Amino acid sequence: MQARKKYVLLGLCMCCWLLLYYWGGLQERLLGLITHKRGEVARPWPSWLDRDLLPGYADQAELQNDGGSGDSPRQRRQSWAGIYKDSRCRMDTCFDFARCQGQSGFRVYIYPPEKGERVSESYHKILTSVVESRYYTSDPREACLFVLGIDTLDRDQLSTQFVPNVDERIRGYPLWNDGRNHVIFNLYSGTWPNYTEDLGFNVGQAILAKASLNTEHFRPGFDISIPLFSKEHPQKGGERGWLVRNTVPPRRKYLLMFKGKRYLTGIGSDTRNALHHIHNGKDIVSLTTCRHGKDWEKHKDTRCDHDNQEYERFDYQELLHNSTFCLVPRGRRLGSFRFLESLQAACIPVLLSNGWELPFSDVIQWNQAVIEGDERLLLQVPSTVRAVGIDRVLALRQRTQMLWEAYFSSVDKIVLTTLEIIKDRVYSHISRNKFMWNALPGGLLVLPEYSTHLAHYPFYYLNLGISPGQEFTAVIHATSPLVSQSQPIMKLLQVVSKSKYCSQIIILWNSEKPPPHRSKWPPMPVPLIITDGRRKGSIQTSSRFLPHAAIETEAVLSLDEDTVLLTSEIDFAFHVWRSFPERIVGYPPRSHFWDPVKKAWGYTSKWTNEYSIVLTGAAFYHRYYHHLFSHYLPSSLRALVDRTSNCEDILMNFLVSSVTNLPPIKVAQRKQYKEMPTLQVSFCPSIESGTKTAPWVNPEHFTQRQECVSTFASWFGYMPLVHSQFRLDPVLFKDHVSVLRKRYKDLERV
Repeated sequence: MQARKKYVLLGLCMCCWLLLYYWGGLQERLLGLITHKRGEVARPWPSWLDRDLLPGYADQAELQNDGGSGDSPRQRRQSWAGIYKDSRCRMDTCFDFARCQGQSGFRVYIYPPEKGERVSESYHKILTSVVESRYYTSDPREACLFVLGIDTLDRDQLSTQFVPNVDERIRGYPLWNDGRNHVIFNLYSGTWPNYTEDLGFNVGQAILAKASLNTEHFRPGFDISIPLFSKEHPQKGGERGWLVRNTVPPRRKYLLMFKGKRYLTGIGSDTRNALHHIHNGKDIVSLTTCRHGKDWEKHKDTRCDHDNQEYERFDYQELLHNSTFCLVPRGRRLGSFRFLESLQAACIPVLLSNGWELPFSDVIQWNQAVIEGDERLLLQVPSTVRAVGIDRVLALRQRTQMLWEAYFSSVDKIVLTTLEIIKDRVYSHISRNKFMWNALPGGLLVLPEYSTHLAHYPFYYLNLGISPGQEFTAVIHATSPLVSQSQPIMKLLQVVSKSKYCSQIIILWNSEKPPPHRSKWPPMPVPLIITDGRRKGSIQTSSRFLPHAAIETEAVLSLDEDTVLLTSEIDFAFHVWRSFPERIVGYPPRSHFWDPVKKAWGYTSKWTNEYSIVLTGAAFYHRYYHHLFSHYLPSSLRALVDRTSNCEDILMNFLVSSVTNLPPIKVAQRKQYKEMPTLQVSFCPSIESGTKTAPWVNPEHFTQRQECVSTFASWFGYMPLVHSQFRLDPVLFKDHVSVLRKRYKDLERV
């Protein structure tokens, strides 16, 4: 009896299993036939680990749909396919590398605007950035890359800045070639109600530098996602980030904040309509208002009045300054102005914009600066941000500042970052790595033509745990004819060559007369190289900072021909530089100031306890700055230096401070000080006049330097010089102890 029951139960189980297999398989085959007839692919049942396919949620295409549009996901996919006909474009298939291999290298050409052509303020800034960059060319035959003169930033057909008939116009360009080697800038695409990514013309094989790019349409390694920025975004420089160094505690008054528009209908409304659920009015402030647009009262819901009243209670800037995390939900499009505002404020962005390809995602590691949320899991955001530890909060906030100041604080930086990314793709064998893009001072200030090795750059020594070399090259700038063996340069050669750290001496000859033969110079214990710094027979002051191939050491000691130093002074300054290899270390200090009457920057040589410039007439710095000076700075600034035979030292200080965001370092010296009030000039204690009349005796010399400071600040877009009262002295310097205990006792002799 018991055995019969077992067999019956076993038979029933087998029948059930067969029925499930038969009907399940039959339904799957029927579903396959139906979808095959429709030309669709059946979607498999999602895994519980795949959050993008969780049951009960729309797929990515459906999330882009406005509920009232009536278009099916299939219709939208077909329309996107029409927009992105060259969706398979990559650099090796849609870019002509041959145009970039000539002597001209990487050059960018802008099509001239047509008569009466008007461009928006933002597009004018983009074009200006390209023209003022070191890559611009006015000759299309030299160009590797082309930029349209037609304003393509706003492709919303309802916008007053929409430019019609772009397709017809670009096809008339003889160099268009279906967009190959072209880059198209765009901030706004599509229009109400769907706001698709349709630009209204066929981009062909052009590179899209576009805001609010969707990951589905982004062509990896080809397109470039850029941030959405307002027309008020500065052309150059931009404001510094708001994070004060070593801010403690890292958490602020509010944990999480958002204040912005709420859309009652249409795309983007689902996310913003739900933001009120996380608002508690204490440490989480999430405020929305529907008071925007012409007809908002016609469409307002029951929550509008209460939301508007709560919205007015808080000031946006106060929230931004005092919040640890900032919500950055999508708007009508995937990008938002709040993204850049949060970065600048060191308010860690919490992104709620599914499918957004983040700006410059090819090179920036955004997981070190933002928290990426999910629009469908909004209620989990508060617990997520509460779980972030203090150490990570501080690290995230510091990274927001690095990225803001390196790539996003101005239109100039956004455009140059775009061009540099394309250039790295074209010349991939000499390109920056991810570390260079994501570490200070940022990829724009790292020129891979100099080197692709991190250990060759002074600002990476600390990260790599290495120290610079133990030798230096002295570069003496000679401007006076050699007429006597008693000239100051002869004594300077003897002093410098006695240093045990001196590897070689280079005399950069910049005199009107040709350089004397080597036999005219005294014998030296180190190699002596005479280099002609003149170009076509004319004196070039900027040539003292050319990247001379003869410089083999990391450290460079820059000297004027009439500098008077002791060997011990040189040795001590070199020891200091090895601890601060990314900065200028030297003796003669100067300073800048803001003149509120003239509303301009000024320059002073008065001897005070505060300085922001160390003159390169006697200073150490890294040889990489020679490469930056010659290849990063525009030719117009170097031409100014050559035209006036002045200000090259100030320009080098501007450059180094813009890289480090730090002041130079002044070291102890023998004090022989003299000041001429009429000229406001202080003679450096280590510099004396030689055979030529000292340049600072000329009244125009000081006036020129005043003008240089303002000109340089204008090009940088801000004042990079940093004031300091820091001076490094040897141990026991000026202490009342036996001189036998002092290593650099000669420094105290007058």
